[in-house]
Amino acid sequence: MMNPQASNHPQPDSTPSVRSSSLAAFGLAALGIVFGDIGTSPLYTLKTILSMTPGTPTRDVVLGVLSLIIWTLVIITSVKYVAFAMSIDNDGEGGILALMSLLGTKKHQRPIIVAIGLFGSALIYGDGAITPAISVLSALEGLNIAIPSVEPYVLPGAVAILIALFAIQPQGTARIGKAFGPIMSLWFLAIAVMGIAGIARHPAVLVALNPLYGLHFLLSNGFASFLILGGVFLCVTGAEALYADMGHFGPRPIRLTWSFIVLPSLVLNYAGQSALVLEGTPTTDNIFYRLCPEPLLIPFIILATIATIIASQAIITGAFSMTRQAIQLGWLPRLKIVQTSEEGYGQIYVGVINWLLMIVTVGLTLFFGKSDNLAAAYGIAVSATMILTTGLLFIAMRDVWGWSLIASAAVAGVFFCIDAGFFLANLAKVAQGGYVPLLLATLVYGVMFIWHQGSVMVAQRLREEKIPVEEFMRSIKSQNIPRVSGTGVFLTRTAHIVPPVMIWHVKHNRALQEHLFVLNAVGESVPWIKDSERLVVSEVEPNYWRGTAHFGFMEKPDIPAVLKQACAQNCSLSLSDVVYYVGHGTIVAADEARGLAKYQQALYIAMERNSVHVNDFFRLPDDNVVLIGRRVAI
Repeated sequence: MMNPQASNHPQPDSTPSVRSSSLAAFGLAALGIVFGDIGTSPLYTLKTILSMTPGTPTRDVVLGVLSLIIWTLVIITSVKYVAFAMSIDNDGEGGILALMSLLGTKKHQRPIIVAIGLFGSALIYGDGAITPAISVLSALEGLNIAIPSVEPYVLPGAVAILIALFAIQPQGTARIGKAFGPIMSLWFLAIAVMGIAGIARHPAVLVALNPLYGLHFLLSNGFASFLILGGVFLCVTGAEALYADMGHFGPRPIRLTWSFIVLPSLVLNYAGQSALVLEGTPTTDNIFYRLCPEPLLIPFIILATIATIIASQAIITGAFSMTRQAIQLGWLPRLKIVQTSEEGYGQIYVGVINWLLMIVTVGLTLFFGKSDNLAAAYGIAVSATMILTTGLLFIAMRDVWGWSLIASAAVAGVFFCIDAGFFLANLAKVAQGGYVPLLLATLVYGVMFIWHQGSVMVAQRLREEKIPVEEFMRSIKSQNIPRVSGTGVFLTRTAHIVPPVMIWHVKHNRALQEHLFVLNAVGESVPWIKDSERLVVSEVEPNYWRGTAHFGFMEKPDIPAVLKQACAQNCSLSLSDVVYYVGHGTIVAADEARGLAKYQQALYIAMERNSVHVNDFFRLPDDNVVLIGRRVAI
């Protein structure tokens, strides 16, 4: 009804058979949106690992590292995310917040599930600030090989590209987004071909497909090998995006594109880079660009830069989408969300998030200066998120699939051991920059927690004035309060009692509309609500209706559209003369703290005063809205 996106939400797997043309189109689009981050990881992964090994890498080191990279891609991405995680969806949506919402319905589990989901999403914000910085820097650093004299200009150039990237976000990316898929297709073709050329120079590198080489490397080099896992993990830093973007395309296009295009291209390129190292190519600079023939180096650097911009765009868009989910679920204050394209619900812009991400990203770029330095800060946030996702997958195996405790613990235990190994290896890089994403995640988690707790306290304060509807209507008659023509729509957070805004209205205006409609908008833990389940209306008194409107966490609330549905359900409700009454509570700190610490009160009050107003969030017509204010102490 009110949200055309709900009916147009792409679900390519919703029918038994999907036309090959549609599948190809979804797969091409997924290449441009889903795989940008993991697809550009060859730019810096092997370079970072080799910088962690002392001296010239030996044959055993190179083959061991390559084996670890290949099997990390297979186990983490192919098995954990593509096979397992993408089989658990929240009405088609994936990602840690969607999984949290799906599992958080059982009250005895909800606190720990919510904590896991929220901190995992907070970690993704930290990763989202680092990904554009390390990706763009890595791409431009190829110029140091092609034109050594431009080295002093690489950092300013990266900053300029990043600022431009964030600056165009308000315009939307629908038009240029259509080119993302073809460009990334060219990118994966290019890195695969270059990888094959490298392998041809030293075919023996393919023996690293045997996982025993990786195990031998881990067991024969002690603690040094364990620390190198922190660099190996960089090859899967975009794996979480496969699950988070599942709702855009459905699981089948993502699975097929990963298995037949992305994974082979990545394996070939990593093998090609490793072959050059075995052949004796110097590793003092970025070995990735050594695969490219010298005449094609500049064009390839341009392609790499565009690919990293596309990867960064996907991260930024993902941050916008996750913000919308958190707002709808009640974990972030209302922010202005602009739909930049009518073609897809994912094309949105959130100004506050955009500019905050830009400040942090540019700041990190200037602070660390080189991609090698940023690599120390990269990975810890994603590895921590993956551990938290594994915890939720264990609960899902039990509650959604109905697996036994032993089976769930066996599968999730394998994933947890691997994730924990990568996390502990990355944890060793905290002092070198790994503290940055952890600090950012802690700040975001604190904001989420304080906003939710403050909102709960405000709702409790409003419910303190409990007046039953029958008693209120009797007092209206006994006090001879005039009933004027028209319909009054009162938005409320309460249920079953008279909304405080109606009490304030009568107290100040000494009049009440003839037709009354009390509406409570509820955010649900599912992404989409069917039109038939959108609204529940009941007439509790003559000409007094109470309605509950349900909105999914991927939807845009539209109260006037809901009111039209209510009118269709009850013809006696007139829409010819509607006035919307919205309570505008001025939040102030209570004299004595009753639940929130003083600094938490101050932060919540600041967020409340700067959040988007209710009438804008619910798309109420400005000419028909009356704001009634009061002070609410928390």
